[in-house]
Amino acid sequence: MKLLDGKALAAEVEQETRLRITSLQKRGITPGLAVVLVGENPASQAYVRNKDRTCATLGMLSRKKELPSSTTQEELLRLVAELNEDPSIHGILVQSPPPPHIDEHAVTLAIDPRKDVDGFHPVNVAKLAMEDPTAFVPCTPLGCQRILMSAGIGTSGAEIVVVGRSLIVGKPMALLLMAKGQGGDATVTVAHSRTRDLAAVTRRADVIVAAIGRPHAIGPEHVRDGAVVIDVGINRVADASAKNGYRLVGDVDFDAVAPKCSAITPVPGGVGPMTIAMLMANTVTACERLNPL
Repeated sequence: MKLLDGKALAAEVEQETRLRITSLQKRGITPGLAVVLVGENPASQAYVRNKDRTCATLGMLSRKKELPSSTTQEELLRLVAELNEDPSIHGILVQSPPPPHIDEHAVTLAIDPRKDVDGFHPVNVAKLAMEDPTAFVPCTPLGCQRILMSAGIGTSGAEIVVVGRSLIVGKPMALLLMAKGQGGDATVTVAHSRTRDLAAVTRRADVIVAAIGRPHAIGPEHVRDGAVVIDVGINRVADASAKNGYRLVGDVDFDAVAPKCSAITPVPGGVGPMTIAMLMANTVTACERLNPL
């Protein structure tokens, strides 16, 4: 069984990104990422800190906007409009989920598609579906694809089951894997919480991408011998022995599933670091496009 080390691969991606940043800085340009957080969600605060820290490590401009949960829709949209017009900002990310009174879809629509480094704007979703190379692809699926490609796991002709149908992971993951070319050409099934006999569907797969958002939802009965498993899930479960009272687990029961796999990602240390690395890469791409040679 091969452990697919997302942390090590993320360091490689960040080094590639650092070289691109250096090239831009020689032209007097520094890529800038604005991350907007509304409210005090602890998990979101942790994600924002990680992104801010990575920007600093890479030499990028980081603009962190932490707003109170009382922020109105109008105030948030006004901030997005200001960031759209700010020439020092090349990527804009509004951390999800926002408080219930915020219309997340309206906020997504308000972001300039050229700065939509999360890849959620309808323009970028359509470009991805059309296999337009100028699409910004959501960072988690992009990271999953990079893990497969870097490990030499062939997708062409492979049967891949994506468990989860969110716009953040499941749907764009399926589109990426179906696309023509390297890292694609797969036969993709999208399963979800309403799929009848999920185990029968996933046992057909050469590769399973688990993104259903439930701890240990995928067990050994879901996986055939020799399959590859990419675990996107990051779930907190109570653990009295842990210092903070919880531990992080994936959507896959790692201890039970790993012995059956030819390769598997751990949680933590698998897909998570790659998500942030691909966000940084997307931001540099946005900067390069907004400042062509």
